[in-house]
Formats: sequence, structure tokens, C-alpha cells
Amino acid sequence: METGKGRRLSRREFAQRAAIFSAAAPLASTGILPESAPPQTPAQQPDNLPKLSPEGQAEADARYQQILGQYGPRFSDSDKNTVRTLCTFLQPALEHVRAYTLANGDAPALYLKPLVEREKKPAATPSPKSPQPHSSKKP
Repeated sequence: METGKGRRLSRREFAQRAAIFSAAAPLASTGILPESAPPQTPAQQPDNLPKLSPEGQAEADARYQQILGQYGPRFSDSDKNTVRTLCTFLQPALEHVRAYTLANGDAPALYLKPLVEREKKPAATPSPKSPQPHSSKKP
């Protein structure tokens, strides 16, 4: 894996960075860690932004900061506004998915169960067939 400086990133360095990031992510959303860059006030936000809880807003902002930290130089100002808007619109869907309770013993939903049972058609009575004559002659 190439880093921005042209130096290769070893598996060990990748694992260390992933562990540090996963340990620091919950702390960043609670405000314990100082932010590296103050959040920018967007120039123009759409009027139809969803209303988020303070935790949801903090998570959306943390996701936005993480994306800027990783890909920031690639984005223009309008791209950054779009990314912020997308992070905000994504949060209600994430909260909806997380609200679904799931236990370890739950089986995967691999098949469709109909909610409404339909009436079964009565079995047709078999019609008596006349036996076909078997000939012993071969053609």
C-alpha cells in the first residue's frame, strides 16, 4: 500500500494505525480529544437537512472530519459542502439500522416468508385413464 509520500505501508503499520483509529474514534465523537482542525462553517447548507440528535450530529461531524483527514486535498470547497451534506443525510439511515435488535442466535433471512397465508386449491381428482395397449412387437 503506497502512502502519500511514496513510502510503502507495511501490514504492521497498517494494523497499528487501524487499532489507534478504532480506539480513538469513540473519544473523538465525545469531545475528549482535541480536534485537529476546527469545523468549518459551510457556506450554504440545504434547508431540508434532517434534525439529528446531539450524538448523531457529533457522529456525522466526526465522519466528515475523518473523510477530510483522509481525502481532504482532493476536494474543492463545493465538494466539501457536498460531503458534509451527505454525511448529515446518511445519519438517520444509520440510526434506523442500528435500532434493529439482533442477537447472536438469530438466523439469517435467506428466504421469504409470506405474511398472508393464501387459500390452497383443492386437489383435482385424478381421471381414470384407459390403459394403453402394450405391443410386444418391436418396430
